[in-house]
Amino acid sequence: MEHEKNAPTMGTEMNFFDLCVACGRAIGRGFKALWQLCSRMIRLTYRYWWLVITLVILAVAAAFYYSRYDNLKFRVSAIALLNGPTIPQFEKALAPITTGQMLPEDARIAGYIYSHVASNFRTYRVIDCMADGTPDYVDFKNKVSLIDTLKVPMTDRLCVQFCIKVRDMGALPDIEKSILELVNSNPALQQSYEVYMPNLHEQVAFNHRQWNKLDSLTSHYYYRGRLNESENLREGMVMVNNSDWKVRLFLDQVYAQQAHTEQGDYRLKLAYAPVTLENHFAVDSAPSNSRRKCLPIGLLLGWIIGCAIAELIDQRKAIAAWLKQ
Repeated sequence: MEHEKNAPTMGTEMNFFDLCVACGRAIGRGFKALWQLCSRMIRLTYRYWWLVITLVILAVAAAFYYSRYDNLKFRVSAIALLNGPTIPQFEKALAPITTGQMLPEDARIAGYIYSHVASNFRTYRVIDCMADGTPDYVDFKNKVSLIDTLKVPMTDRLCVQFCIKVRDMGALPDIEKSILELVNSNPALQQSYEVYMPNLHEQVAFNHRQWNKLDSLTSHYYYRGRLNESENLREGMVMVNNSDWKVRLFLDQVYAQQAHTEQGDYRLKLAYAPVTLENHFAVDSAPSNSRRKCLPIGLLLGWIIGCAIAELIDQRKAIAAWLKQ
């Protein structure tokens, strides 16, 4: 009897069809509430048009002022090459700039941060899709999963981005130098750099030795006896004394090793500091606060604020009665 009392009844269960019906009703109620709200705002706009239009004009004027030419902000970004330090170490060294806290007052970048010349410092992962050690694109939307094996975030590169006003664009080279100066003075980054550089020099020397070995192997033909006149080079092989013994020309391996050697030389060329930039900060062509973006936002905010004030005026008697209770 107790088991029958504790057993769930059929009336309390919900199947998939009932769940779909409940979700549809909830969505319908949401659309109905939204339509009622829009209808109420339209009626308030008609009744208090003078108030709503005034606030819309003020909001548009504020949008024009915010998006004036000397106040335009552009995003600038560059790919930082980490020569030994890990990404968490670099982000920790960059934290005084990104957060604006614990920033030394004697740092060159402090003057630009405090004067709002540069702001909104952010970092984004660099994605390597081909698994060849070459950056393919920057994940500006932060949508790449860490478990995705086809889009692997690189561990030695990180994109740094911040905003700068157009009137302060001339200070961009000095800001770049100031950021690198502050980051490279971090003791943890310097220690990782000192450990990394000997290994990098050894890797570059090893690549050159391997390339020379493969190159010498393709430059000499090993034979026994006298070659027949009919024997020639076919498909990268050399036939010797009508036997099956062949010597392969390692041309593909040489080209692959040469590319690997060039990549190591390139890395060594840029590894003159714990953190370097593969390119200077590039300026985005579209401003982040252009009038195309600010005017629709200003119109919408002006209309919403105007309708809210109109609703307060329309319900002033009810509000006054509620306050007197």
